[in-house]
Amino acid sequence: MHAADQSNAASTSAKGGVVLLHGISRSSRSFRKMQAALHVAGFATLNLAYDSRRKPLEALADDIHPAITRFAGATPGLLHFVGHSMGGLVARAYLARYPAARMGRVVMLGTPNGGSQIADRLGHLALYRAYFGPAGQQLGTRRDAATQAVLPPATYPVGIIAGKRSIDPISSVFLLPGPNDGRVSVENTKLDGMTDHIVIGTAHAFLPTDPQAIALAIAFLRNGRFA
Repeated sequence: MHAADQSNAASTSAKGGVVLLHGISRSSRSFRKMQAALHVAGFATLNLAYDSRRKPLEALADDIHPAITRFAGATPGLLHFVGHSMGGLVARAYLARYPAARMGRVVMLGTPNGGSQIADRLGHLALYRAYFGPAGQQLGTRRDAATQAVLPPATYPVGIIAGKRSIDPISSVFLLPGPNDGRVSVENTKLDGMTDHIVIGTAHAFLPTDPQAIALAIAFLRNGRFA
């Protein structure tokens, strides 16, 4: 299945373009609120839908490449990325395989850059494997050499927004260490070489629609800092 997209690549956009990548088992609808805010802020957007549960990260990067190439060709200025959860890993995998000529900044929302302990604990279960698919097997904290090669260190400015509120007390208390958003610990959102990192009181699922997260993402895309 080819990646579908909803784009607004207005040729008059002076701020550049933003590729939006949803998390695993989510859809492009999860980014509609942020997409609207980005338009108001002057950015063109490409809100991609992709088969997050059917393929590994490297194959997902290949799937989204044609749409991103068309978008970048139609949009002046820098090319930025915003990824929620696994969408941030898809952005990392994509940029490792297809470096952008006019590379901008990357914002990650609750992305398990250091993996998720939930994937460690549940990854061996048949139900987990069937639901989350090949990419779900790449979300653990113990990554093999092949997965590490797909996710090399970032060579571009990265701002990370982590959540510290959970609506899932079982996962939060029994599966995740320290402050977390119910799916990913704050510590495991961090990435070596990141430009900025901030923690807000939001649960994992609500990061793409949280007003504070949206404002922070736009600030980083504009200025390279959350402040």
